[in-house]
Amino acid sequence: MTTQYAHWQLTKDTHNLFWLGLDRQGKSVNSIHGEILSELDEIITHLSNKLPPMALIIHSLKPTGFIAGADIEQFKDIDDPQVAIDLIRQGQRVFEKLENAPFTTIAMIDGFCLGGGCELALACDYRIASLDSKTKLGLPEIKLGIHPGWGGTVRLPRLIGSLKALDLILTGKSIPAKVAQKMGMVDVAVPKRLLKQATVQLAQKPPARKSLPAWNQIVDLDFVRPFIAKMMLKKIKSKVKKAHYPAPFAVIDNWQEYGVQHPQAYTVELESMGRLVVGDTAKNLVRVFFLQDRLKNEAKTFKFKAKHVHVIGAGVMGGDIAAWCAMQGLRVTLQDQKPEFLQSAMKRAHQLAVKKLREPHEVQNMMDRLIPDCKGEGVYQADVIIEAITEKLEAKQALFTKLETQAKPGAILATNTSTIRLEEIRQPMQNPKRLIGIHFFNPVAQMPLVEVVHSDDTDESIVGAGLAFVKQINKLPLAVKSAPGFLVNRILLPYMLEAVSLLEEGVAGPVIDKAAMEFGMPMGPIELADTVGLDVCLHALEKLAESFGYVIPPILREAVRQGTLGKKTGKGFYEYKDDKPIKEKVVDDFIPQDIIDRLSLRMVNESVACLREGIVKDADLLDAGTIFGCGFAPFRGGPIHYVRSSGFDVMRKQLEQLETRYGDRFQADRGWYDVA
Repeated sequence: MTTQYAHWQLTKDTHNLFWLGLDRQGKSVNSIHGEILSELDEIITHLSNKLPPMALIIHSLKPTGFIAGADIEQFKDIDDPQVAIDLIRQGQRVFEKLENAPFTTIAMIDGFCLGGGCELALACDYRIASLDSKTKLGLPEIKLGIHPGWGGTVRLPRLIGSLKALDLILTGKSIPAKVAQKMGMVDVAVPKRLLKQATVQLAQKPPARKSLPAWNQIVDLDFVRPFIAKMMLKKIKSKVKKAHYPAPFAVIDNWQEYGVQHPQAYTVELESMGRLVVGDTAKNLVRVFFLQDRLKNEAKTFKFKAKHVHVIGAGVMGGDIAAWCAMQGLRVTLQDQKPEFLQSAMKRAHQLAVKKLREPHEVQNMMDRLIPDCKGEGVYQADVIIEAITEKLEAKQALFTKLETQAKPGAILATNTSTIRLEEIRQPMQNPKRLIGIHFFNPVAQMPLVEVVHSDDTDESIVGAGLAFVKQINKLPLAVKSAPGFLVNRILLPYMLEAVSLLEEGVAGPVIDKAAMEFGMPMGPIELADTVGLDVCLHALEKLAESFGYVIPPILREAVRQGTLGKKTGKGFYEYKDDKPIKEKVVDDFIPQDIIDRLSLRMVNESVACLREGIVKDADLLDAGTIFGCGFAPFRGGPIHYVRSSGFDVMRKQLEQLETRYGDRFQADRGWYDVA
């Protein structure tokens, strides 16, 4: 017996088990909105009023995952906290009804179970999950400037203990099924092929609920919570400012005030969520979420799919690109003339595999896909060939002249250059329109953005294939025009140059870094320069100086001359111990606004210039590129959005004041009027 709803399908089997499958209409992925909640409410009422079933099993009818979360489109245009509260209250009420249903409820999870989807699962009596590598559970709302609002901040702590739960909520991280089972978030985790069978067994013989250890209950006592909350706040404050990211502070405040056993805990979650949803941070982070979606969809119309990647150059970048591609399931050959470079690259790849994959058989499978290739035999079979050799024009020209005669006709030929324009590299090639840039950022495993570089006359199908390949390896592809610095380095380097100028003027490195972090950057520019390598920074700045006439501070040249190149040598602008910079504490928390403005407006002004020059298609893509490539403060929504929301006239006036004090480098680009 099957009953069909708009988004749900209810089926009764011979064991008196009801299977409730979600298949959101018109979408490839399940997410929860008001109509889905209303139907769920109706179904629970219907089953409760009749002879209750032995169990209700909630699952997904989509091939892609369980439930991705709430549909955040419904929150985009809300400006009234009360409207937000009324909308969120519906979810709280329905999930409370699910939790109190007079029959056993089970969430059968295969694939992602995130946000509102995870909150739905938490409202069930039991959770069973597949051990598939794609199965992840988590409450990532904090990354959108909000926190769980359908009972997640109460039910998860009750289930696994407040300390573990708050760690998951405050970081927004997702965990695999095996870890979730160990934490108590999932009751049973089984191989995918056994999932349905194990679910039936669970429904027929549900186990008794386990109570949390006594120490977990002590943590939630009224007189204990303030001490725990104080430690949590200290940790959060070391990473973010409340003015920038209020959501984690709200989570801790709510927990400190009411814990998770007080009935008021759900109410304070609801009211707090309502305030956050209409705040600037949430609106801008939701904007960033949709920008990320747009980057993913840029490659949607292109059908290219690689099976074999060949990387030439086993240095840090080349080796790490090869390792990343192998980890995404591709066969990879890694070429270098020096066996010691290949050996080092394989060692780093194994370290990455152990860190990211955890399971020994997955680590072994990845390493089996990564093949050292001294002779370059992989060139002939590869679907994608990526060059990551030395930044010398003649060497790259010679290599691609040879590669285009060896590679398959449909193979992508790509350079990972960060400083040389495609027009120069491709000059001696017979088919120059075939070459593109696929520009990764260091560290490869952490940086989400990859620039797909093209010239005006590059073959469009090759650019499209490049975008599709980048998406295939789970990176965010951004098409950028071949121009000095492309997009990310073009915007990032003037900002770092201004930081070094401040250093030469006598401003302390920690003060400069703190100023940048006050603005919202994830890392200060002085520490960033050390991390990238001062020699790498100098080389990139010298290349850009050829086009833009930058004056490079002598302090940078002197550091490179002395061999103090940054983190990799143990000393740069900072000294390093255990890979961490030794910084003097900034005694006075007050940072001059002038320093913050100098750093931020160099980035903003350069962003306006890039938009005017058409380095990317439009302002939204530029904002996406700077957020995911430069680390531009996400809660500000990107530099162009920042200009528009702060006020064109206000920011122009700031630039004019800086130009008066510091010279032409702060002259407003003529593209400002287009932005206005």
